[in-house]
Amino acid sequence: MKRLVLLLAVAAALLGPAAASAHPLGNFTINRFSRVEVSGHRLYVLYVLDLAEIPTFQAGHIDAKVYAQRIASNAHLTVAGHPVRLVPLGQALARPPGAGGLQTTRLEVVLAGPRLSGPAHLDYRDSNYADRIGWKEIVVGAHTPSRSDELRAYPKDLLESPLDVTSASAELSPGSGADVAPPLSSGTSLQAPDRIADAGFASLVGQSHLSLLVILASLAAALFWGAAHALSPGHGKTIITAYLVGQRGTPRHAALLGLVVTITHTIGVFSLGLVTLALSQFIVPDRLYPWLNLVSGLLVVGIGASVLRARWRHSRQHHHHHHHGEKGTSFRSLFAVGVSGGLLPCPSALVVLLAAISLHRVAFGLLLILAFSAGLALTITGIGLAAVLARTAFRRVSFEGRLVRLLPAASALVILAAGLAMTVRAVPKVS
Repeated sequence: MKRLVLLLAVAAALLGPAAASAHPLGNFTINRFSRVEVSGHRLYVLYVLDLAEIPTFQAGHIDAKVYAQRIASNAHLTVAGHPVRLVPLGQALARPPGAGGLQTTRLEVVLAGPRLSGPAHLDYRDSNYADRIGWKEIVVGAHTPSRSDELRAYPKDLLESPLDVTSASAELSPGSGADVAPPLSSGTSLQAPDRIADAGFASLVGQSHLSLLVILASLAAALFWGAAHALSPGHGKTIITAYLVGQRGTPRHAALLGLVVTITHTIGVFSLGLVTLALSQFIVPDRLYPWLNLVSGLLVVGIGASVLRARWRHSRQHHHHHHHGEKGTSFRSLFAVGVSGGLLPCPSALVVLLAAISLHRVAFGLLLILAFSAGLALTITGIGLAAVLARTAFRRVSFEGRLVRLLPAASALVILAAGLAMTVRAVPKVS
């Protein structure tokens, strides 16, 4: 019974995290909504644009009229097979508060189309921000319900796989009465209260008064949030656990992995912040995430193949010589495992960095990010130590189980499979 419990514990540590997916990139999103409707004989489009914290920070000052013209030029309408021009009639702009004291953006624009003399077939396509991630929704009809309440409340069950509708076709007929443009929102409706949510790590940078006690408490909280974030899916917990088991890792190796993860994650946040501030006109920051995922996946595939090869060689040497000294864990592969675990920066950490810059609290923001990365690494180190201790427990149990002897090779296969899965998921997103 004891043997079975030990085996199940290590299997759960190896396989459990592999089934989960990475966290959504909420702070990067640019979300779009269009409502196509007819009032009287006139065709109208109500267009809503919702920019999250990082796109709003990149945009800087927003001229609502300029944006309305840009939106109209990229909203394509065809009536009865003929392209028609949409003309902005009015716009309303709000800057609701977001995470870390940063602002978000909600812009509503009313676009006027042609007058309809009778029933007509129309095709509508929205090509605004086509290369950016986010919610994309189109409805036809003044009373057709919106799944997101016109970008005011996103369905919680679809946050990780948002709606992606960029075109619509319909048959519309003119109505009776006068041509009345759809109304623009105002007050709390325009502020979109669903976007106002600031809790956890990002809220720390916006403290009103920074006394020594507040700074120390904030750093402790950042450490906690980093540790909690590491327990969410991702960050290579499966790979690190399997690697330490397969390579006969020690507590020192687990600690070194934690250090590499801390340094890699911190450098990643700073680098992405530099891209956001200086190079956003040439490189869209959220487009870097799939490439980072791809690099991580390829790194893990290489590590898995290397560990599997070492296991195979050791198995053959053991078969021919019955007992042979085994090569220990190499620093190069250990470093690669740590980099793969910390390479993908947390969007919340980037929000904290940008908020610190806007609030002129750069040093405080850097300390928070460092504490967050350290908390993340502590959790990963703890998981690695648990794997090392579990492997040691296996060694102390004396029984002739084949499963125990095959555990290092099985861990190498887990690493290889996890790396291949990461690579396969990343490839379509970088194309």
